[in-house]
Amino acid sequence: MKSPGKKAMAALAGVALGACATLSTAFAQDAVRIRGTIERVEGAICLVKTRDGADVKVMLGDNPSIAGVVKASLADIKQGSFVGVTAMPQPDGSQRALEVHIFTEAMRGTGEGHYPWDLQPRSTMTNANVEQAVTAVDGQTLALKYKGGEQKIFVPASTPIVVYVPGDKSDLKPGAKVFITAVKQPDGTLQGRAWRVGKDGATPPM
Repeated sequence: MKSPGKKAMAALAGVALGACATLSTAFAQDAVRIRGTIERVEGAICLVKTRDGADVKVMLGDNPSIAGVVKASLADIKQGSFVGVTAMPQPDGSQRALEVHIFTEAMRGTGEGHYPWDLQPRSTMTNANVEQAVTAVDGQTLALKYKGGEQKIFVPASTPIVVYVPGDKSDLKPGAKVFITAVKQPDGTLQGRAWRVGKDGATPPM
């Protein structure tokens, strides 16, 4: 995969700053995570068909954080990479990855830590630095370190893996696959603060 150019890195640096603020705000206010496909766009409102078939209206927040995701592979996960891994705890206490997203260097530190996630019941999210990546025939074991802790997570060879690329409002169009971190407003409407948009056939797996 080609590394982003200077303009792309600058754009992603802005995304990273927005994402950090979004995450801290969203967690404090009980974030609503929306996974689905944009059906229509009406001004500042996106009508999204969620994965479970519900229709949801999401309004663009002020200065939204928008980034694209494209498909990547295990070979793109390097020692020193900053990654986000959704995983499931196993009976033996280990963790098995459900998906991996690779942050660019400009986005290092976004959402750092280990915490519950809602992709599946009991799933977790770990955003951390790859201290070591041990490759086996059937996948990779990542030794991850974050402020205050560390995790070892096995990533099967079939695990969906994506990497971030720059995005903007023009990416929010009918047919786009999205993962949105939104906050419910006092009037009940949903305001999308962070948008992750699939590009080149990718679906945000988060």
